[in-house]
Amino acid sequence: MPAITRGVAILKLLARSPEPLGAVAIARALDIIPSTALHILRALVAEQLVAFDGEKKRYSLDAGILTLARSTLRQDSFSAFAQPHLDAIARTYGVTAIGTRVLGLTHMIVVCISHSEMMLRIHVDIGSRFPALISATGRCLAAFGDLPEPDLRRAFERLRWDDPPDYALWQRQVEQARQLGYGVDDGSYIRGITILAAPVFSISGRMTHALAVVALRDQAQADRFEQIGAAMREAARSISERLGFAGPAADGQPAIDHDKPAARQAIRRTNGTGNARKRRTTGT
Repeated sequence: MPAITRGVAILKLLARSPEPLGAVAIARALDIIPSTALHILRALVAEQLVAFDGEKKRYSLDAGILTLARSTLRQDSFSAFAQPHLDAIARTYGVTAIGTRVLGLTHMIVVCISHSEMMLRIHVDIGSRFPALISATGRCLAAFGDLPEPDLRRAFERLRWDDPPDYALWQRQVEQARQLGYGVDDGSYIRGITILAAPVFSISGRMTHALAVVALRDQAQADRFEQIGAAMREAARSISERLGFAGPAADGQPAIDHDKPAARQAIRRTNGTGNARKRRTTGT
């Protein structure tokens, strides 16, 4: 419905804005009739999703957003399943380990995190948003997401990197992620930062989440890639199984009972066309 769509657009605009905005500025930015914007803003204020400063006549996000966010995290079983794995990886390898929710080709959002106890570490916040195809997680999404190649190409061309790979190199790295079961970004996204990621699949066989490790380059030299990547791949496989994914096991044997309807659906997915046909449990 138009009112709901416009309300969501207002919330997103306020979330992006570094300072509160007036009703006219909001209406102009979203191409909404000012009276309509004001009506929606008043409804959002009444629901405590938006706060209104009567002196400055400006609007900003209110604490009601936090209540919704906390409820979302509580209801997300992925976060509960992932946190022990993230803690173990961060503690073992001295890195920052994060779990993300992948929203198609648009964004990925950090939903859980574990920091190491090292004095120098990477800071990432829950709720941080990144382009879906960027970095190591993006390579996993391209490898396992069953996405049309033209869509991937267009999305890739919009990405911003510190040291951008060309499309041919990126495709080779995507294929490597498919073969290894985890992706690697060695300083392309952010210079001096190495990122590894492993895909997590839902019961339908769709990549809905990912695990990622973010480290200073000296913390993740090439001889440690395989160790960290294998640990992430195994953790992602375990989480995928708990979410109901029923891909074939590493030895080719079924992971769970084929007679269950959910298992049949997921196995059909892995035996389908495109990238899904190549998906293995070691890739989760």
